[in-house]
Amino acid sequence: MAIEVFNRHENKYLMNREKYLTFYNALLEYMEKDEYNKNEFYSISNLYFDTEHDTMIRTSLMKPKYKEKLRLRAYGVPNEDSKVYLEIKKKVNGLVNKRRTALKLNEAYEFVRTKEAPELKSYMNRQVVNEIDYILRMYGDLRPKLYLSYERKALFDKRSRDLRITFDTNIRCRRYDLKLELGDYGEQLLEEGQWLMEVKAEKTVPFWLSKLLSEHGLYRTSFSKYGNEYKKMLKNQQSTKETIAYA
Repeated sequence: MAIEVFNRHENKYLMNREKYLTFYNALLEYMEKDEYNKNEFYSISNLYFDTEHDTMIRTSLMKPKYKEKLRLRAYGVPNEDSKVYLEIKKKVNGLVNKRRTALKLNEAYEFVRTKEAPELKSYMNRQVVNEIDYILRMYGDLRPKLYLSYERKALFDKRSRDLRITFDTNIRCRRYDLKLELGDYGEQLLEEGQWLMEVKAEKTVPFWLSKLLSEHGLYRTSFSKYGNEYKKMLKNQQSTKETIAYA
C-alpha cells in the first residue's frame, strides 16, 4: 500500500545537467533507485486547486509559518478509472506534512466540484477524506488553476527509508486544458537542461550527504514549482500590459 502520510524536512537545489550527472553518480554509493524507477524516469502530473483570486498561492509566497496547498496527483497520464491521489500539502515552521487519499479520477473531480465527500471505498483514507472535505468547505470556491508535470528520478538511502532524494526535469505547466487525462504538455518552467533536486529527510541529513553537498558546491535555494509558475505568470501579464500601454 502506498504511504499516505508524510512528515519531513525538504531542501531544494537547482543545478545544470553536468552538475546533476556528477552528483547523481556520487549518490549511488549510498543510495538506490526508487521502485518506480524501472525506466530512466517516471512521469508525475499534478493539478493544483486554488480560489478565484489565488488565495492559497499568494499566501504561500508571503512565507508564513503555516501554509497549505491542495493538488491532485497522477503517475503518468490517467484515464477516468485510474487511481490518483488527492493531496493536502502543509508546511509548518519548515516541516512538510503531506496527507493523501487514493481516488479514481472522476471521484476526485466530483469531490472538489461538489464539495461532497465520496462514498468511502476500501482504497480511500477516511481521515484524509474528512480533512480534504473540511478544506473544500473552508475555502468555498476551490477550482483547478494550474496543470504541472515533470519527469522524476528518485533515490532512497540504502540503509534507511528516512532519506529520499528526487531529481525533476522537463517541468511543464499550463493554465488551460485543466484535466489530467488530456496529456502532459505545457510551457517549460525552467531553462533547458536545468534540474531541481529535493532532499527529503524525516530526521537530520546524514554526515556523508552534507559532505557531498559541500564538495560539489551545492547550496539550498527556495523554490516552489507552483510559486515560481505563478510569479512567472504575473511577470508575463505585467510585460503584456506595458507593451499595450506603449503601443
